[in-house]
Amino acid sequence: MKRSWSLRQRVTALCAVVGGLLALVAIVAAGTATATRSQVDTLANRATPLRTGSEAVLTALVDQETSIRGFAVNGDEADLLAYTSGIAEERRLIDAMLALVEDEQSIRQALEQVSNDAAVWRRDVAEPVIAAVRGQGPAAGQALINDVARQRFDKVRATAQALQEEIGTFRDETADRAKGSSSLLVALLIAATVIVLAAGIALLISLRRLVIEPLTTLAEQVRAVAGGEYDSPIESRGPPELAALATDVDGMRRKIASDLAEVRDARERIEWVNSQLQTQAEELMRSNRDLEQFAYVASHDLQEPLRKVASFCQLLQRRYAGQLDERADQYIAFAVDGAQRMQRLINDLLAFSRIGRMTSGFTEVDLNALMADVASQTESARNYANGELTWSELPTVLGEQALLTTLLANLVSNSIKFRHPDRPPKVHVSARRVGEEWEISCQDNGIGVEQEFADKIFVIFQRLHAKDSYPGTGIGLAIAKKIVEYHGGRIWVAPEPGEGTVIKFTLPVLARSEEEPVGEDAPVRGSEVSAA
Repeated sequence: MKRSWSLRQRVTALCAVVGGLLALVAIVAAGTATATRSQVDTLANRATPLRTGSEAVLTALVDQETSIRGFAVNGDEADLLAYTSGIAEERRLIDAMLALVEDEQSIRQALEQVSNDAAVWRRDVAEPVIAAVRGQGPAAGQALINDVARQRFDKVRATAQALQEEIGTFRDETADRAKGSSSLLVALLIAATVIVLAAGIALLISLRRLVIEPLTTLAEQVRAVAGGEYDSPIESRGPPELAALATDVDGMRRKIASDLAEVRDARERIEWVNSQLQTQAEELMRSNRDLEQFAYVASHDLQEPLRKVASFCQLLQRRYAGQLDERADQYIAFAVDGAQRMQRLINDLLAFSRIGRMTSGFTEVDLNALMADVASQTESARNYANGELTWSELPTVLGEQALLTTLLANLVSNSIKFRHPDRPPKVHVSARRVGEEWEISCQDNGIGVEQEFADKIFVIFQRLHAKDSYPGTGIGLAIAKKIVEYHGGRIWVAPEPGEGTVIKFTLPVLARSEEEPVGEDAPVRGSEVSAA
């Protein structure tokens, strides 16, 4: 069986034929255009200047003859100026025209004839008249200007007119050749247009018969398969490429039909997994309800007996302090401290569990106003430590004001708590924009954090020092991390060189925020607050 041409081969052959024809037309057109350009150049740069020059030559000759007549009548030497300038102009024009005629022998001969006849007229008529007037007076000169003299100049005039006719013939022939070349160019352009149109029509007919109709049939068969008729075969039609495509699609149909059983089994397994997930989701909801119930119990039922234990231990400590032995006083102090510490742990756990669960909704929060609240909350601790709190101009962010206040208050309190024993604490809060986030820094001059422990300080109840060295439950930074992550940010300890600690966290930028905050620091020392 003879193999049919592929679609690519057909299109390539058509493009080759059309390209060859267009290339032939282009070559002929290029030659014709070159000839036309040469002819137009000859017409503009040779024929027209020659015609203008021939008219100027005739004018120069007439000026010479008129000048001689005037000199013969008046005998005034001034009348000879036109004669002299006419001779110079004649020679200049003839030299310029000889440079333009190139191989046009007839024009060259006509120019030489004009030059010779003019020279003969000047020798036989003009020069004798000039000599006679200068030697014998105007009357002698006028006697020489007779019919013979006029006939000789008429011969010069006739020669000049013959030159003009020769140049006119040359110009007309050049113009006719240029018109013929232009007509040929137009014909070649029409031929190229016809070739392109014929090629386009042939291509459209071929595409319709070889591509569109087979593709339409293939699409109908594919739609039938997509509608569920997986046993309907797909026939191969058209050029080899489409036939191969139809074969591949039919193979895909057979594969789909063979995989249907597996798909049904997979669907059943997925339904079973979904049912298991639904069960687990219900169990998770019950677990959340249990956690909420536990939180309620921890906040009410568990704290009630704990408060009693703490209260009675404190009563024992106040009433019987010094009445029992030293060991009994120590045991009572341990009991009071343990009860109070348990209360703080429960309260901190409750605060940690409520983050993100009990929400009042996000609003726009001005961190500058919020820092004023933080300064008020930490005032007593700063007064005790003779500390200083400053902040630069801070942005407005989207978040929960109460949680963000807790976040910054915890960071400032930590900086004051973990101060260096040899210097008063200084805490500075600043912000800068990094892309679509605000990077907020809390920097202090305290004891610092080793880089190896930078991640541990954010773990709940994780402490790097003994509980007797620094007060607290070790949950403050864990709460700060949960608040930051709830607001879509991240928190870390920056590996800054020098003394102290720099804790940084990010918050998303409001859509309307365009610039980074710029402003003077707002100092807070003791109870003195000066807004930035």
